[in-house]
Amino acid sequence: MALVTTSAAADEVIPLDERHGGYLWMIALIAALGGLLFGYDWVVIGGAAPFYEEFFHLTEAEDRGWAQSCALIGCLAGALLSGGLSDRFGRKGLLVVSAVLFAVTSVGTGLANSFNAFVAWRMLGGVAIGLASNLSPMYIAEIAPSAIRGRLVSLNQFTIVTGVLLAQVVNLWVAQKMPYALSWLPAGDKEALSAWNHTSGWRWMFGITVVPSILFLIGMLVVPESPRWLVKKGRPEQAEKILSRIGGPNYARRVLGSIEGTVESGEKVAFRELLEPKMLRILLLGIGLAVFQQWCGINVIFNYAGEIFRSAGYSIDDTLQNIAWTGSVNLVFTLVAMAVVDKLGRRPLMLAGSAGLALVYVLIGFCYYKGMLGGSVLTLVLMAIACYAATLAPVTWVVISEIFPNRIRGAAMSTAVFFLWLACFVLTYTFPIMNEKFGAANTFWTYAGICVLGFLLVKRRLPETKGKSLEQIERELVD
Repeated sequence: MALVTTSAAADEVIPLDERHGGYLWMIALIAALGGLLFGYDWVVIGGAAPFYEEFFHLTEAEDRGWAQSCALIGCLAGALLSGGLSDRFGRKGLLVVSAVLFAVTSVGTGLANSFNAFVAWRMLGGVAIGLASNLSPMYIAEIAPSAIRGRLVSLNQFTIVTGVLLAQVVNLWVAQKMPYALSWLPAGDKEALSAWNHTSGWRWMFGITVVPSILFLIGMLVVPESPRWLVKKGRPEQAEKILSRIGGPNYARRVLGSIEGTVESGEKVAFRELLEPKMLRILLLGIGLAVFQQWCGINVIFNYAGEIFRSAGYSIDDTLQNIAWTGSVNLVFTLVAMAVVDKLGRRPLMLAGSAGLALVYVLIGFCYYKGMLGGSVLTLVLMAIACYAATLAPVTWVVISEIFPNRIRGAAMSTAVFFLWLACFVLTYTFPIMNEKFGAANTFWTYAGICVLGFLLVKRRLPETKGKSLEQIERELVD
């Protein structure tokens, strides 16, 4: 049976030759490796924090918050630059740049001998995250047939959580096993292990990122350019060849016709065009969803997992194991999202995620308020991650890669992702301060209130995009 997709021109069914499905999934998976590096580089710092904080003598909440959040400055720059640069040089070229940056900055961070150098390398690594977080889902959305676009774009989230889990497992292995396994320390010498972690272990946690970075770079060299970008640049013949490899000649001709109906060859887009009334309405929706995905609070669990679990009564070793559990749950429930996003739709999943997180945060706050720590907090944290992974985490990326018109997608998505990282910076920087001044209970209750507001935003403003081509979505939202 052939898959089908929908044309924007007349909403007719376009046959998609399944014999080309392997090629489509291959290039989507390679592009999604940017998500794996994004997830690894973003979360590795959580397991390394107890060790580099002591190495650099970081004792104040503001310094610890800056160490955790400084990469977000780079993320902001990378996200903002990605729109204009990808519209000029292509999606593929910027993803290659992000792969190089991931490799270089992982080594630089691992070799840093001063806090200022550590911050500088983390900020430059943040540029790579900003580029990949914007371009990987956008590229996949632009090559994906509508019938499976949700699943393919969610593949980027799957690689993100794979990177998160990989970072957590690597942190655990480096901190507890690596020096013994390589015979660098006498077996069972825990004092020597602790000293090694505080001087060298955290460096390996960051430096190992160079391995998947090189794999991503090699893969991107064989991936084709986005056909929608090629049409925009006046190269429809190349676009048709790529679309033929994705879905066959008939699919390529029909999809190319619908793309050409929404894009003028050689057209340049200025950011001021995003302020046109019709475009601004869509842009504000994308920004609102992007900000909500961060302010829903889940990233503090990943970035400050050590602090959260230690405050709940766990030792450092138990905390590292608990962090690995969070990554495993995240991975499993992302697979759930991939299985249902093209069946249930975007709106139902985002509504369920908003409501579910609000309830779990209320319960986590209650546990801290009543001193019911240990296993109760761990269980609720895993529930929050499961809820987020199955709903808001992948679906937000799917939606913001879908709702912007072809002509302005690069600039618009770049703007939305810029605000996503700005929101993440505010969240990450303020958590240790809020936790110290207001307590964990009030902090999590604040996140619960934000989730209620996010529920209302989705319910009132978000249209369903399931099963529609990018061109059809554009016509419905803009015209």
